[in-house]
Amino acid sequence: MVDDTWSSALHRLWQAASRAEEVSALADDVYAPLLATPGVHLVVGTRWEDRQILRYMRALAAGSDSPVITATSRSVPEAAAREPGDEPVVTRIPVAGLDDAGWPEAELLRRTPGATFVVCTFRLDHRGWASLGVGVDASADVAAVEGRLAQAVDVIVACHTGILQRGREARRGADDALLAEASLQMDSSLDVEETLRRVARIAVPAVAEGALVHLLRSEGPEFVAATHVSVQQRRALEEIGRENLWLAALLARRGEDEDTVFLSGPELDGSPFADTAEASDASDASHGDGDGARPGAAGGDRHSTVISISTLRARGRVVGSITFVYQRPEARLPGSAFLRSLATRAALSIDNALLYELRRHAVLSLQEHLLPSQLPVTDQWDLSASYEVGDPMLDVGGDFYDAVPRPDGSIALLIGDVCGRGAEAAALTGLARHTLRTLLEQGTDPGTALSRLNRALRQERASRFLTAVVATLAPQADGTALLTTCSAGHPSPLVLRSDGTVSEVLTGGLLLGVLDDVSYESHEERIGPGDTVVLFTDGLTESREAGGAFFESILPVRLAALRGFDAAHIAESLAQQAKAYRASGQDDIALLVARWTGVPPGADLLPHPLQLVKAAR
Repeated sequence: MVDDTWSSALHRLWQAASRAEEVSALADDVYAPLLATPGVHLVVGTRWEDRQILRYMRALAAGSDSPVITATSRSVPEAAAREPGDEPVVTRIPVAGLDDAGWPEAELLRRTPGATFVVCTFRLDHRGWASLGVGVDASADVAAVEGRLAQAVDVIVACHTGILQRGREARRGADDALLAEASLQMDSSLDVEETLRRVARIAVPAVAEGALVHLLRSEGPEFVAATHVSVQQRRALEEIGRENLWLAALLARRGEDEDTVFLSGPELDGSPFADTAEASDASDASHGDGDGARPGAAGGDRHSTVISISTLRARGRVVGSITFVYQRPEARLPGSAFLRSLATRAALSIDNALLYELRRHAVLSLQEHLLPSQLPVTDQWDLSASYEVGDPMLDVGGDFYDAVPRPDGSIALLIGDVCGRGAEAAALTGLARHTLRTLLEQGTDPGTALSRLNRALRQERASRFLTAVVATLAPQADGTALLTTCSAGHPSPLVLRSDGTVSEVLTGGLLLGVLDDVSYESHEERIGPGDTVVLFTDGLTESREAGGAFFESILPVRLAALRGFDAAHIAESLAQQAKAYRASGQDDIALLVARWTGVPPGADLLPHPLQLVKAAR
């Protein structure tokens, strides 16, 4: 005959199980129906961990309105013999035969009329087991009671399994979200140390309470970054990362081991993370400032410290390591697969930053060799230059400039721009600058120098064209200078007069490297003391604001505002203004500025003694 009361109760229990977030939430739906079974006087459940650690006991007696609940962490060694296998086990035991040493339920059972304890022991997960039992008298249908216990246990196990599964899915989703965010954060920086600091910050507190990151150098691990949820303990972690010999030796022994290793308990003896008071005292004496804020020091109800070390490997080589410090329950420790994935992403970001840094140094070194290291200066002119790299990928640019003293006491200024970027542009840049410099040093006039450079480019079958302008400043007996300008498709120089007016030098001419036989005409005009000649590449004029306007439209006004300043200030100010103005465009900006100081009328016009000043980089 079907027991409708129990069937309804079991149905309600399954419904409650589908909604429960904790198994303990099922207690009322389990205990009350079992207690309503004829002959049952007491229902009692226990939860065990590590075979013999009693974590929880709950009992409800007939006629009682509230259960007796005991939460503890008591070790009951004799209870280990009760631990079930993979399948639930139902046992009948006389209450009088229960040994208190292994049965904490015995005391409660003796207070009720029941003479027999019917108990089902079952495994919930790998960390522990549980039991659900009833005290019954002689009137009870023990077989029916056993069946109900088995059915209730089935629901409890299914509920616990579902909770674990939902928890794993939630953690997996959170892990995936964290990994995605970590990749975005780490990939957004190409600075090595900033990337390493981001690795540490992203992981705390989502992954661990603390983190240390080391970069692998030829001489061994180098501490770069540390963080902790506690500011005080963060300082302690930073000191450990820099100075602790135990950690340094451990990281060195790890070498290229790819597996994440977890260390806890005795494995941390002698380390700054040990939970023993002795280790804490010893470390405070040798490493700390006496504040006692050490990661891993035991105290109060804090969880024992666990550390994990993951090797950071990218593109077949080890770039560093990340050490996590945990002070949380074992159930909240991340899995090895998650840590490997995080370490792989961190390693790739770090390696990208390292490669970018190497490339940046190589590009800057090459760029330095394509530009003059020094500019000539006498009491007749004030020279300066500025160079701003515009390409975030740091390919070598094609902009170049130089200033060349000539045998007749004049000075030749040259500036140019090779189409495109990269190694081929760099090769043409070097050819153009050194060809023009050699010809101008020999006294060749600007037009002839440009024509001969064009011929050289055509003979070399250069696949790129370039623009250039050459201007010479020749001192005159009246204290002025003759400005002779010749251009090959390059932006026209500007002249800032001493009275603040700005004029454009008339120029024209075909690009270099396009046709075989090309001649270039020169334009002449006078400049007086205090006048300034400004040569620049199109990266200056083509800097573009968000609204679409070019810096070229406001350049004369900006230049006029610099009246009275020396050449260095003018060059640097214009470059920075264009850079700040630019919302789009990534071309390099090169400027060469010459301020004519003049010579007294009737003075000797032979070449004046030269000094050399450092050129812009």
